[in-house]
Amino acid sequence: MERGQDRPDLIIFDCDGVLVDSEMLSCQCLTDVLASYGITLELAAALELFLGRSTAAILQHYAVQGRALPDDFLADLKSRVRERFEASLRPIKGVSSLLETLPIPHCVASSSDIERVSFSLARTGLAPYFDDRVFTSEMVARGKPAPDLFLYTADRMQTAPARTLVIEDSVSGVMAAKAAGMQVWGFSGGSHYESRNGRGILQAAGADRVFDRMADFWREGQGDGSDRGRKIPPG
Repeated sequence: MERGQDRPDLIIFDCDGVLVDSEMLSCQCLTDVLASYGITLELAAALELFLGRSTAAILQHYAVQGRALPDDFLADLKSRVRERFEASLRPIKGVSSLLETLPIPHCVASSSDIERVSFSLARTGLAPYFDDRVFTSEMVARGKPAPDLFLYTADRMQTAPARTLVIEDSVSGVMAAKAAGMQVWGFSGGSHYESRNGRGILQAAGADRVFDRMADFWREGQGDGSDRGRKIPPG
Protein backbone atom coordinates (compact mmCIF):
# COMPACT_ATOMS: atom_id res chain seq x y z
CA MET A 1 0.00 0.00 0.00
CA GLU A 2 1.65 3.18 -1.17
CA ARG A 3 1.02 6.62 0.31
CA GLY A 4 -1.96 8.24 -1.35
CA GLN A 5 -3.43 4.86 -2.36
CA ASP A 6 -6.78 3.67 -0.99
CA ARG A 7 -7.26 2.73 2.63
CA PRO A 8 -5.23 -0.03 4.32
CA ASP A 9 -6.79 -3.36 5.28
CA LEU A 10 -5.31 -3.22 8.79
CA ILE A 11 -3.97 -0.55 11.14
CA ILE A 12 -1.48 -1.60 13.81
CA PHE A 13 -1.08 0.84 16.70
CA ASP A 14 1.90 0.88 19.00
CA CYS A 15 0.72 1.40 22.58
CA ASP A 16 3.22 3.52 24.53
CA GLY A 17 3.42 7.03 23.12
CA VAL A 18 0.69 6.41 20.54
CA LEU A 19 -2.38 5.27 22.46
CA VAL A 20 -1.25 6.21 25.97
CA ASP A 21 1.07 9.05 26.99
CA SER A 22 3.44 6.81 28.90
CA GLU A 23 6.95 7.26 27.54
CA MET A 24 8.07 10.01 29.90
CA LEU A 25 6.57 8.16 32.87
CA SER A 26 8.24 4.84 32.07
CA CYS A 27 11.63 6.34 31.20
CA GLN A 28 11.63 8.34 34.43
CA CYS A 29 10.86 5.12 36.31
CA LEU A 30 13.77 3.46 34.54
CA THR A 31 16.23 6.18 35.53
CA ASP A 32 14.97 6.09 39.13
CA VAL A 33 15.31 2.32 39.47
CA LEU A 34 18.75 2.31 37.86
CA ALA A 35 19.80 5.06 40.27
CA SER A 36 18.78 2.85 43.17
CA TYR A 37 21.36 0.35 41.92
CA GLY A 38 24.04 3.02 41.56
CA ILE A 39 23.70 3.44 37.79
CA THR A 40 23.27 6.96 36.44
CA LEU A 41 21.16 7.37 33.31
CA GLU A 42 19.83 10.77 32.34
CA LEU A 43 16.22 10.95 31.15
CA ALA A 44 17.27 12.21 27.72
CA ALA A 45 19.62 9.24 27.34
CA ALA A 46 16.91 6.82 28.44
CA LEU A 47 14.63 8.17 25.71
CA GLU A 48 17.40 7.96 23.14
CA LEU A 49 18.44 4.42 24.04
CA PHE A 50 15.24 2.64 25.01
CA LEU A 51 12.23 4.42 23.50
CA GLY A 52 10.12 1.74 21.85
CA ARG A 53 12.37 -1.07 23.05
CA SER A 54 11.58 -4.01 25.33
CA THR A 55 13.03 -4.58 28.80
CA ALA A 56 15.20 -7.28 27.22
CA ALA A 57 16.99 -4.49 25.35
CA ILE A 58 17.77 -2.79 28.66
CA LEU A 59 19.26 -5.96 30.12
CA GLN A 60 21.27 -6.57 26.96
CA HIS A 61 22.58 -3.00 26.88
CA TYR A 62 24.08 -3.23 30.36
CA ALA A 63 25.26 -6.81 29.92
CA VAL A 64 27.34 -5.73 26.92
CA GLN A 65 28.89 -3.06 29.14
CA GLY A 66 29.77 -5.72 31.68
CA ARG A 67 27.24 -4.34 34.15
CA ALA A 68 24.68 -7.13 34.49
CA LEU A 69 21.63 -5.87 36.33
CA PRO A 70 20.46 -7.60 39.55
CA ASP A 71 17.90 -10.40 39.37
CA ASP A 72 15.25 -8.24 40.99
CA PHE A 73 15.73 -5.29 38.62
CA LEU A 74 12.81 -6.15 36.33
CA ALA A 75 10.45 -6.73 39.25
CA ASP A 76 11.46 -3.40 40.78
CA LEU A 77 10.98 -1.61 37.46
CA LYS A 78 7.61 -3.24 36.87
CA SER A 79 6.40 -2.24 40.33
CA ARG A 80 7.59 1.36 39.90
CA VAL A 81 5.95 1.68 36.48
CA ARG A 82 2.68 0.22 37.72
CA GLU A 83 2.57 2.68 40.60
CA ARG A 84 3.35 5.64 38.34
CA PHE A 85 0.80 4.56 35.73
CA GLU A 86 -1.89 4.17 38.40
CA ALA A 87 -1.34 7.76 39.44
CA SER A 88 -0.58 9.55 36.19
CA LEU A 89 -1.23 7.58 32.99
CA ARG A 90 -3.51 9.27 30.48
CA PRO A 91 -4.66 8.40 26.96
CA ILE A 92 -3.23 10.41 24.08
CA LYS A 93 -5.55 13.35 23.43
CA GLY A 94 -8.13 12.58 20.77
CA VAL A 95 -7.36 8.89 20.42
CA SER A 96 -10.70 7.73 21.82
CA SER A 97 -12.59 9.81 19.27
CA LEU A 98 -10.47 8.35 16.48
CA LEU A 99 -10.99 4.75 17.60
CA GLU A 100 -14.74 5.21 18.06
CA THR A 101 -15.16 5.96 14.37
CA LEU A 102 -12.31 3.94 12.84
CA PRO A 103 -13.84 1.85 10.03
CA ILE A 104 -10.74 -0.28 9.45
CA PRO A 105 -9.71 -3.42 11.40
CA HIS A 106 -7.12 -2.43 13.99
CA CYS A 107 -4.99 -3.91 16.75
CA VAL A 108 -2.06 -3.21 19.08
CA ALA A 109 1.55 -4.38 18.72
CA SER A 110 3.81 -3.28 21.57
CA SER A 111 7.31 -3.85 22.91
CA SER A 112 5.88 -3.86 26.44
CA ASP A 113 4.71 -7.11 28.03
CA ILE A 114 1.09 -8.17 27.77
CA GLU A 115 0.33 -7.41 31.42
CA ARG A 116 1.53 -3.82 31.11
CA VAL A 117 -0.27 -3.22 27.80
CA SER A 118 -3.51 -4.69 29.13
CA PHE A 119 -3.26 -2.57 32.27
CA SER A 120 -2.48 0.59 30.27
CA LEU A 121 -5.43 0.10 27.94
CA ALA A 122 -7.80 -0.69 30.81
CA ARG A 123 -6.55 2.21 32.94
CA THR A 124 -7.16 4.71 30.12
CA GLY A 125 -10.48 3.26 28.95
CA LEU A 126 -9.11 2.11 25.59
CA ALA A 127 -9.35 -1.66 26.11
CA PRO A 128 -12.83 -2.06 24.53
CA TYR A 129 -11.51 -0.74 21.22
CA PHE A 130 -9.13 -3.69 20.88
CA ASP A 131 -10.62 -6.64 22.80
CA ASP A 132 -8.10 -9.50 22.43
CA ARG A 133 -6.32 -7.97 19.42
CA VAL A 134 -3.20 -7.19 21.44
CA PHE A 135 0.24 -8.50 20.48
CA THR A 136 3.55 -8.00 22.28
CA SER A 137 7.25 -8.70 21.89
CA GLU A 138 6.88 -11.69 24.24
CA MET A 139 5.23 -13.50 21.35
CA VAL A 140 8.22 -13.34 18.98
CA ALA A 141 11.92 -14.16 19.02
CA ARG A 142 13.16 -10.62 18.31
CA GLY A 143 11.70 -7.31 19.38
CA LYS A 144 11.74 -4.00 17.52
CA PRO A 145 13.64 -2.84 15.44
CA ALA A 146 13.40 -6.37 14.00
CA PRO A 147 10.21 -6.86 11.94
CA ASP A 148 9.12 -10.02 13.76
CA LEU A 149 6.33 -8.52 15.88
CA PHE A 150 4.67 -6.68 13.02
CA LEU A 151 4.89 -9.68 10.69
CA TYR A 152 3.46 -11.93 13.40
CA THR A 153 0.65 -9.46 14.05
CA ALA A 154 -0.28 -9.14 10.38
CA ASP A 155 -0.26 -12.91 10.04
CA ARG A 156 -2.55 -13.33 13.05
CA MET A 157 -4.84 -10.63 11.66
CA GLN A 158 -4.77 -12.37 8.26
CA THR A 159 -3.55 -9.29 6.42
CA ALA A 160 -0.71 -8.89 3.91
CA PRO A 161 2.15 -6.67 5.16
CA ALA A 162 1.85 -4.49 2.05
CA ARG A 163 -1.78 -3.73 2.99
CA THR A 164 -0.93 -2.84 6.60
CA LEU A 165 -0.42 0.61 8.13
CA VAL A 166 1.57 0.99 11.37
CA ILE A 167 1.34 3.96 13.74
CA GLU A 168 4.58 4.40 15.71
CA ASP A 169 6.31 6.97 17.87
CA SER A 170 9.81 5.52 18.07
CA VAL A 171 12.77 5.06 15.74
CA SER A 172 12.91 1.34 16.50
CA GLY A 173 9.20 0.98 15.75
CA VAL A 174 9.45 2.84 12.45
CA MET A 175 12.45 0.71 11.45
CA ALA A 176 10.60 -2.48 12.36
CA ALA A 177 7.56 -1.54 10.29
CA LYS A 178 9.63 -0.61 7.25
CA ALA A 179 11.61 -3.85 7.56
CA ALA A 180 8.29 -5.70 7.58
CA GLY A 181 7.32 -4.08 4.27
CA MET A 182 4.55 -1.98 5.81
CA GLN A 183 3.64 1.66 5.52
CA VAL A 184 4.30 3.54 8.75
CA TRP A 185 3.11 6.89 10.06
CA GLY A 186 5.08 8.49 12.85
CA PHE A 187 3.17 10.08 15.72
CA SER A 188 5.00 12.91 17.47
CA GLY A 189 2.26 14.16 19.79
CA GLY A 190 3.36 12.42 22.99
CA SER A 191 4.84 14.42 25.87
CA HIS A 192 8.26 12.84 25.25
CA TYR A 193 8.56 14.97 22.10
CA GLU A 194 7.68 18.30 23.69
CA SER A 195 11.35 19.29 23.87
CA ARG A 196 12.65 17.11 21.02
CA ASN A 197 12.26 17.30 17.26
CA GLY A 198 9.93 14.34 16.95
CA ARG A 199 9.05 15.10 13.35
CA GLY A 200 12.69 15.18 12.28
CA ILE A 201 13.56 12.08 14.29
CA LEU A 202 10.73 9.98 12.84
CA GLN A 203 11.20 11.24 9.30
CA ALA A 204 14.90 10.40 9.47
CA ALA A 205 14.00 6.88 10.64
CA GLY A 206 11.93 6.40 7.50
CA ALA A 207 8.35 7.29 8.46
CA ASP A 208 6.14 7.81 5.40
CA ARG A 209 4.29 10.58 7.18
CA VAL A 210 4.49 12.29 10.59
CA PHE A 211 1.58 13.90 12.44
CA ASP A 212 1.22 15.25 15.96
CA ARG A 213 -2.55 15.33 16.61
CA MET A 214 -4.96 12.42 16.47
CA ALA A 215 -7.52 14.88 15.10
CA ASP A 216 -5.33 15.04 11.97
CA PHE A 217 -5.08 11.26 11.56
CA TRP A 218 -6.76 11.25 8.14
CA ARG A 219 -5.30 14.57 7.01
CA GLU A 220 -2.01 14.69 5.13
CA GLY A 221 0.51 17.46 5.48
CA GLN A 222 -0.54 18.75 8.90
CA GLY A 223 2.40 20.54 10.44
CA ASP A 224 4.90 19.89 7.67
CA GLY A 225 3.68 22.38 5.10
CA SER A 226 2.92 19.82 2.39
CA ASP A 227 -0.50 18.87 1.00
CA ARG A 228 -2.07 20.87 3.83
CA GLY A 229 -5.68 19.98 4.36
CA ARG A 230 -5.85 17.06 1.91
CA LYS A 231 -7.71 14.18 3.48
CA ILE A 232 -6.65 10.55 3.21
CA PRO A 233 -9.76 8.45 2.55
CA PRO A 234 -10.73 6.40 5.63
CA GLY A 235 -12.83 4.10 3.53
